[in-house]
Amino acid sequence: MIDFRFRDGIFSINMKLFLTSKIWKEGKHYVAYNPELEVASQGKTLEEAEKMLKEAIGLFIKTAKKIGTLNQVLEETGFVRKEKRWLSPAISISSLEMKA
Repeated sequence: MIDFRFRDGIFSINMKLFLTSKIWKEGKHYVAYNPELEVASQGKTLEEAEKMLKEAIGLFIKTAKKIGTLNQVLEETGFVRKEKRWLSPAISISSLEMKA
């Protein structure tokens, strides 16, 4: 779950979304990816990558809200509006074994 009410006073989005994150090491950095919104970021540590992903998602949502496309973006990415809440799409992430 990501709560978009940031403490630094930059912005406050009064909503909670339950999102998936996938974080892996690539070279000297960690890459953090959110499949529901297709947003990614990176950091030098796993914790920094997660923090930067939250910030990137927050900015993505803030921008979509500001230009009036947030509902459309959420619907197009599989979220379902139920009463006053957005329900996350079902995401299945699994490992695949492939022969090269």
